Amino acid sequence: MVIGIIGESCTGKSSIANELSKRINAKVYAGNDYTKLAKSETEARQMFSESLNASESGDAIIVYVITEAEHITLLPPKALRVLVTADLDVIKERFAKRMNGKLPAPVAAMLETKHGMFDEERNDLHIHNVGRSISDICDRILALCGK
Repeated sequence: MVIGIIGESCTGKSSIANELSKRINAKVYAGNDYTKLAKSETEARQMFSESLNASESGDAIIVYVITEAEHITLLPPKALRVLVTADLDVIKERFAKRMNGKLPAPVAAMLETKHGMFDEERNDLHIHNVGRSISDICDRILALCGK
């Protein structure tokens, strides 16, 4: 089984993925982590894609955290796609915390440009992650997986 956790920076994707990993013993990959699988990016991407496709029919569970649109193409057709969103002001506040409380103008502009970039992507579950517990979110995801 493959679960794709898709969304912009600071929407809570990694927190959800980590909690899922604890609950169902899933392997978590984020972004281009797959490049560690081989010396060349092309070969690593191919190996990762094959691993995801193999997990579709096997017992292994992979959670893939996606922040860049180009990585969505790696998800197998039957992967569970979870879109995680948050309000722009919440994203900025969370991002500022990562940067010791100050959000530089170019970073704020980048967040504004990217906001909503996944809104038109196909998803099986849309989680607006503002004021929701990670535990409840994971319960919803696992219910869709039959776990």
